[in-house]
Amino acid sequence: MSNSPSKYRFLFAGGGTGGHLFPAVAVAELIREMKPEADILFVGTKDRIEGRVVPKLGFKFKSIWIKGFSRKINFENLLFPVKLFVSVIQSLIINMSFKPKVAIGSGGYVAGPAIWAASVMGAKIILIEQNSYPGVTTRLLEKYATEVHLSFQESKKYLRKEKVHHLTGNPVRKNLGRMEKTEALGNFGLSGEKKTLLVLGGSLGAKTINEAMSESIKILEENNIQVLWQTGINYFQQFKMMNSKKVKIYDFIEDMNSAYSACDLLLARAGATTIAELLNLGIPAILVPSPNVAENHQYYNAKSLSDNDAAILIEDKELKKDLVRSVLNTLNSESKLSDLKKKALQMAKPDAAKVIAQNAIKFSEAV
Repeated sequence: MSNSPSKYRFLFAGGGTGGHLFPAVAVAELIREMKPEADILFVGTKDRIEGRVVPKLGFKFKSIWIKGFSRKINFENLLFPVKLFVSVIQSLIINMSFKPKVAIGSGGYVAGPAIWAASVMGAKIILIEQNSYPGVTTRLLEKYATEVHLSFQESKKYLRKEKVHHLTGNPVRKNLGRMEKTEALGNFGLSGEKKTLLVLGGSLGAKTINEAMSESIKILEENNIQVLWQTGINYFQQFKMMNSKKVKIYDFIEDMNSAYSACDLLLARAGATTIAELLNLGIPAILVPSPNVAENHQYYNAKSLSDNDAAILIEDKELKKDLVRSVLNTLNSESKLSDLKKKALQMAKPDAAKVIAQNAIKFSEAV
C-alpha cells in the first residue's frame, strides 16, 4: 500500500453475481470521480464475476476463499466452515493492511467476512441491500452498520436497526440512459412501425422464458409485434434459428441503452439490477421471478412493483399459459403502457449512487 495513504480509503465487498457487484461499482466509480485521490479496494472471490470485472475497471482487488453455501448436499458444503474461518483471517489481514475509513458491503457471501473485519478495525460500515427480502449477509451485518441503504420500503420489516435504514434505491451505472427510439431500433434492424418486445433472461439465459417465447413467437408476429430476444449464452444455439426480420436473437446484448430505448415492453427476470434500471428509465415490464434463487428474493422484488402497479408479475409456472395474453393486452393498450411507465418512474430512485457516495466521503472525512 501507499507510504502516505489518502484519508479517503474505501473498501468494497460484494459479489458472486452482477446484482451484488454492479451497485458497488456504481458507487465506487462516483467516489473516484468526486475524489480522484481516493484509495479504493474491492474484496471478492477470484473465480466469480468480481474477479473478472473489477481489475478491468482499474480498481485494486484482493480475493478471499469464501464460497456460498449450496442448497444441495455436496462436498463443498462440508468445506464451508473451513473456508469461512480462512476467509475471516484473510479479511482481517487485508483490513489491517489497508486500514479503510469506510467499508461498503453490497451483499453476497463474500461481504460477510470482509465487512465484519472492517468493523473490527473501526471502519464506518455502509450496507447496500438491493432486494425486497434482505439477504442473509445484510441481516447478519446490520448490527455493525452506520447506514443500510434499501431499494424497497418492504425491506424494513425484515430488519431490526430502524434508525440506520435509508430508502435510497439501488445504484445503477452512470452511463445508463435512453436514446432516440428510431435510432435504437435501427441499431437492431427493427421497424419503427411495430411494437417491440424486449426479452431478457440474464447473461446465461432463463429456460422457462426461452421456451415460452419459442411457443408464442408465431402468434406475436401475427399480431404485428417484433421481438428483440436475448436468449443467454446457454440457450443461443437452441433458438438462434428463429431469427427473422421481425425477431432478432442474440446470445447477449452489449448495448443495453439501445435495447431499452427500442422496446415498448420488457419481459424479464426480476433481478435487482434489472428492476432498478427499468424503474429509472420508466420501462413497462412483465416480470417473471426465477424460482431458483436464494430466499425467493426475485418474487418479492417483482411483487413490490406489482403491488404498486409499476410492473406485471407472472410466476414462472404460469408463464407459458399467460405470456401471449399478457403481452398482447399490454402492448395493445396505450393507457396501460403509459400507467406502467408513470408508476415505474414514481418508484425510481435515480440518485442512489450519488447519495451513497456522498455519505461515504462524508464518513471518511469525519473518521
